[in-house]
Amino acid sequence: MSDSAAADRPVTRLLAEAVAALGGQERAGQVLMAEAVGDALAGEQHLLVQAGTGTGKSLAYLVPSLLHRERVVIATATLALQHQLVERDIPRLVKAVERPGLDTSYAVLKGRSNYACLHRVREGAPDDQGVLIEAPTGSMGAEVLKLREWVEEEAESGGTGEKDNAPRHTEKVWRQVSVSARECLGRARCVYGEECFAEQAKEKAARSKLVITNHSLLAIDAIEGIPMIPEYDAVVIDEAHELTARITQAATDELSVSEVERAARRAQRYVDGDQATELADAADALSDAIAAAPEGRIDQVPAQLAEALVLVRDAARAALGAFPKESDGDVDPGRTQAKGGVQEVFNTSERMAAGSDADVLWLNGREVSRGGPQLCIAPLQVWGQMRDKLLTDKTVIFTSATLMLGGNFDSVAGSLGLKPAERAADDLPTPSDAPSDALPWRAVDVGSPFDYRKQAILYVARHLPPPGRDGLGKAQLDEIVDLVDAAGGRTLGLFSSRRAAEAAAEEVRARLPHLTTLAQGEAQLPELARQFVEDPYTCLFGTLTLWQGLDVPGDTCQLVLIDRIPFPRPDDPLMSARQRAADQAGGNGFMQVAATHAALLMAQGAGRLIRTTSDKGVVAVLDPRLATARYGGFLRASLPPMWPTEDRELVRGALKRLAAG
Repeated sequence: MSDSAAADRPVTRLLAEAVAALGGQERAGQVLMAEAVGDALAGEQHLLVQAGTGTGKSLAYLVPSLLHRERVVIATATLALQHQLVERDIPRLVKAVERPGLDTSYAVLKGRSNYACLHRVREGAPDDQGVLIEAPTGSMGAEVLKLREWVEEEAESGGTGEKDNAPRHTEKVWRQVSVSARECLGRARCVYGEECFAEQAKEKAARSKLVITNHSLLAIDAIEGIPMIPEYDAVVIDEAHELTARITQAATDELSVSEVERAARRAQRYVDGDQATELADAADALSDAIAAAPEGRIDQVPAQLAEALVLVRDAARAALGAFPKESDGDVDPGRTQAKGGVQEVFNTSERMAAGSDADVLWLNGREVSRGGPQLCIAPLQVWGQMRDKLLTDKTVIFTSATLMLGGNFDSVAGSLGLKPAERAADDLPTPSDAPSDALPWRAVDVGSPFDYRKQAILYVARHLPPPGRDGLGKAQLDEIVDLVDAAGGRTLGLFSSRRAAEAAAEEVRARLPHLTTLAQGEAQLPELARQFVEDPYTCLFGTLTLWQGLDVPGDTCQLVLIDRIPFPRPDDPLMSARQRAADQAGGNGFMQVAATHAALLMAQGAGRLIRTTSDKGVVAVLDPRLATARYGGFLRASLPPMWPTEDRELVRGALKRLAAG
């Protein structure tokens, strides 16, 4: 297509208009992406778009989504991106392009617990025995009262009642003014149903062209089949590299003895027979079985545990049947809550007792909470569910800065339910002899506005010993101190464990006391990030949250340290099960699961360094396996195309020059 023909396309024209109105500059990658998204929506064909940081991908998918004839859902992984879309990107775009005939309506849709509940605020909530809970006393009570006042103000002013807009609070305090979907009475039965914030959000979404939601709600709606989102034609999934993890998380269930006991106590008040007592007895049997079961993945369920799960399932089913039937005017929130708790126990125990090969069961006893050890169950894979329940019915656009691993899209596409053999050739129609169940898809890498080879160095410390099980050794700690010293602070340390991050922070504090060294966990992440940005002579060391969620452009961050290749733990029950399943299917489980997981995280971690066209710096990997192991090439091909070196002194010199300004 000629440049003049491309410029005449509606998507291209509207994008140019929006960019000009917003005072921006045309970016080739943004135009390419907008046209590809527009073509995919019009042709009802799935699309993967890798768009580097700084491309302007939000605008590139929002413009064609507004032009699409039907409703489009935009799903994000993080609240930060959702907030950016709703508070900045979409309002600015709407103001720039609004005109008669163009539907620019949009709405935000979140899970029910993200909205305040008027019934809970005005009527209270029952405890395990059905007695209404009074507001807590002391500082927590003051916070709850403040939140309640805010909720009433929101109701009076027509506000959204969203958690993110509320006065500062803790999760524990928010639970005093909200309910889960299981605890909700439902619009028809709640006296405040017409005023309900969550219901009003659903109504607004049903009237809107764009619906902005999150991966988890999309999974519940599309994969689990629970209607949460108004009917839609297509979905744009931003931060798509996180989608399989979010769907897995949404489809994971837990069962603990304390949960079964709590369900039995709540049911006792409403069930006249012995069914609640029998559920409590089943909890005792489950407690004994869990105590005797092995920690970790459970491939063959021990007989005692299998029998206990059946007991819990059957007792929960009987208790459900014993709840008295409700009449239209008979609204009792305590009963709704009690029955919902028993229903949840039944659903989870039934799933665990089924022993399906499609699920992985394990006992989590390492991080014992007040609820005690937990039995956990998760899907072995989600690509089949994605394919059958989302990709078959909707047009899906996947986009992220990280979709190409090992130099191609195949790994990520396969994990999402798209088969590499079904990828359509660029600019060619789908073959007429394609199987009827084929799901054709295209992929495009629109590049990045950054010149990585000039802006960034990839340093692999090949001379260091391979990382051991005991954490950071003297050689690694010496290397960290030398690099941080050369950079004069300005360091983001990404570590594979909290123990490693804390050990590195302690060493740097002791040997470089003139620098400020922060470690994740010492304060809330936003506060740590603020300190890191404000003082260039600062290091921030942490784990997974920092690998993916921190945006610090400028000379604040000129060195990103990665202590080791972030393979999943060998004893991770779900990852190890997926790796074994890939091996049994004739594939390479290590490459398909462990190496792919590591490549994704390394690409995200390395991406913390260059956030603008003027940023410069070094990504230093202290794991020599990136240079020496056979899989190292796959991992390096997944990283931004930085200038590579193994020369330690060259890197120290570069960092010193950057620090000197």
